[in-house]
Amino acid sequence: MSLPDTYLETRHHELRKTRMLMVDGNLTGNLRSAQAGVSARAYRGGYWGFASAPAGAASAPARVREQALQNAAAMAGFGPRSALALPGAHGRDEQRAHGAAPLSAAECGQRMAELHAHCMAQYPGLLSTRVLLTDEAHVKHLRTEGGAQALARIQRAAVYVVLVGEDEDGAPIELTEIVSGLGSLADIDWSLATLAPRLDALHGHLQAKRHAVPARGGAQQVVLSADLTGMLAHEAMGHPCEADAVLSGAVTADLQGRRVASELITMMDLAHHWDGQELMCPVYVDDEGTPAADVTMIERGVLRDFMHSRETAARLGLPPSGNARAYGPDDEPLVRMRNTAVLPGASSLAELIEGVEDGYLLLDTSNGQADATTEFMFGVNLGYEIRGGRIGRAIRDTTLSGSALDVLRQVDGVGREMKWSCNGYCGKKQPMVVSVGGPALRTRAHLGGQ
Repeated sequence: MSLPDTYLETRHHELRKTRMLMVDGNLTGNLRSAQAGVSARAYRGGYWGFASAPAGAASAPARVREQALQNAAAMAGFGPRSALALPGAHGRDEQRAHGAAPLSAAECGQRMAELHAHCMAQYPGLLSTRVLLTDEAHVKHLRTEGGAQALARIQRAAVYVVLVGEDEDGAPIELTEIVSGLGSLADIDWSLATLAPRLDALHGHLQAKRHAVPARGGAQQVVLSADLTGMLAHEAMGHPCEADAVLSGAVTADLQGRRVASELITMMDLAHHWDGQELMCPVYVDDEGTPAADVTMIERGVLRDFMHSRETAARLGLPPSGNARAYGPDDEPLVRMRNTAVLPGASSLAELIEGVEDGYLLLDTSNGQADATTEFMFGVNLGYEIRGGRIGRAIRDTTLSGSALDVLRQVDGVGREMKWSCNGYCGKKQPMVVSVGGPALRTRAHLGGQ
């Protein structure tokens, strides 16, 4: 079904956020915010117009719709443009709320203090601890002239526990354990009983970092943990497979149907379910009213499909995928990822490590960036040498860089254990709630040296 030359969509959007921070047992931050607004987007004469206003006034929806139409007309001052027949179905869906009753600030503070006390009692020599909680809930009501009528929800929560120590030279070092998931802080398991063994392992890594050695710079064989695989999927390949980037000249524009990775690699942007489970950022109907569909970006090494809005789909002659998303009440929909992952393979992590004679195991990343050419650079704040198929000494903080296409082509092993996380944001003109997933990978990439 195509949209008419003049088209309107209206979104009522409420966003609630909680953020609490405890430093060394002292609650230093306790922020709760709520933002509600109504926005409208109009398509007229080949141009989009957008407007938004705070919720509350009964006249707000009509006012923003009229302003959006005026803004679209004003855009026509840039010159005549042929209107596209924007494709796609118009979804009608009501996503139900679910989950446990929310935790109070007092309950959260008590749990945070318990975690701090446990760490200080169990791990002598710690310099400091930080415990950070985040909870975020979006509720969107969308109507379009094409007939879409949807109620969409995304709620995710995360807990960060940071242990700070010092290395053998007295310089500070720190590592973080993160628990994230679908729902509120009451829905994810961050009890002391569950976190205690994970914190023991984190402290073990922190102790190993006290005596860390520099990595050798240059091209190295590496085993990437699931966390780094997820970041690689999102930053280095996901963004170049967003169709607006493709239309703007991303390297992927000329690679569709060609081999871009090892045949062991299948990479997808998933709408709402995988392996029978609802994902951490479920999208059933996107913010244009399009029913969301899974996108297979790479299938057994071959570049297949891109992520689309209605407009990018029209420009490339393809169906929209339900990837048009807006972060806040005053943001307009852009092509954005949802739940992006490399799918699992057949190897255990131990088998991947055993196949490395001289290389590195990279376990955690501090940051990452990439561009439309798939060139990337990630910070690595936890890693180990691998010598003769065995894990050796910890390495100092370093960087991992290269072309995602080159790195994916050289993959010779894919783990079978899948891990998902949704604790960060994607930045592209506006933030966005996303999740990333994947198994461990064995490949070659460039490490920064001393």
